[in-house]
Amino acid sequence: MGVEAPMHLRMRGGRREAVHERREDEERHTAPMSDEHKAYQERILRAAQEGGFSGDSEVRTGVGRSWIQTDTLVEGADGRRIGWEVQLSTIDESGLRGVRARAAKATKNGITPAWHTDRAAYAQRNDTHWTRSDHLPAYVITRTGDLRIVSGFRVLEFWHCDTRSLYPCPHGIRRCGKAHATPKPRDVLFDDMVRQTAAGTIVPIQFRAGTTVHRYWITSADRDRLDDLHSDDTRLPPERETASAHGASRNRPTCKPVAPLAAHTPPSQPSIPAQPSAPAVETAPAAPEQQAGHTQQKADSSTGPLGELIALQQAADDAHLRLQHIHGHREREQQRQVWRDAAATVQAAVTHYARTQSLNRHEVEARPRQLVPRTVQ
Repeated sequence: MGVEAPMHLRMRGGRREAVHERREDEERHTAPMSDEHKAYQERILRAAQEGGFSGDSEVRTGVGRSWIQTDTLVEGADGRRIGWEVQLSTIDESGLRGVRARAAKATKNGITPAWHTDRAAYAQRNDTHWTRSDHLPAYVITRTGDLRIVSGFRVLEFWHCDTRSLYPCPHGIRRCGKAHATPKPRDVLFDDMVRQTAAGTIVPIQFRAGTTVHRYWITSADRDRLDDLHSDDTRLPPERETASAHGASRNRPTCKPVAPLAAHTPPSQPSIPAQPSAPAVETAPAAPEQQAGHTQQKADSSTGPLGELIALQQAADDAHLRLQHIHGHREREQQRQVWRDAAATVQAAVTHYARTQSLNRHEVEARPRQLVPRTVQ
């Protein structure tokens, strides 16, 4: 068949046999390429050339001492290489187990695997990024027309998890208040799929739903929005305490009491810092000494340990506010890192102050948030 296939000798049953090193080479003698398989290869090359990309069939790429053979390899934009593998024949479980290994080897060596089939059982597997079209004869596949991919491509629908949402919370709780993404099946033309994967406007992703990882093709715009969704978590995980009191829970309190700024607390539970008590309603207008106390209260909020916490919290809020006004993906990644660093600094300062003063960490964390100017929040 015009293919050079490496072989080696082995001893079996006292006899010396010459065998192929690769199962694919051995299958060439028993499983000839079907007309439908050749038609798909021709159509992939034609669609790629119409989009301004080059490609070739039965391409062997050297990998160290071994090699990778791809049914149809398309050279895309920015050095992108799409390796199309057409699987139309029936294969046993041992052959299916090799799909993930071949896909992983191709990915490791700079080739994006794209497996296409007309078998529903293969397309439902999650070992690689499968696409599926209907079972069609060769003359329909080769002719110019609408050849649709009916499985393997998704569009992401982004929604907010509140009482008005139509989808259940993926975390298994009633409503978490966060944003989620739900993949929705959508048909796409086979020729557009070939051209857009080469151009980079359709990309593969791994979407986790519970404990299962699904592999889909989506648009690059949806992929960028999904990355932003996973990164923009305004409720950062609390810093774990290295040592907890005997019998105390490591979980955050379920209720969040907010103490008034001028409330008087008992000596056993001091506030941060101690604030003068507010005058009663029945008392007379504030005396000069009381006005001086309010002035001292405002000065304590801007200086000392509490003032430092307020300044750090305000810097973190400013960084997050700037993040919401940036639209470029790369600029958002840079600003997101600035916001994370500022938020981590606030968490570390809160933990240090609460430990040194033997205070409730949740109350220490809530106080700077209350005193930050509302224009920043």
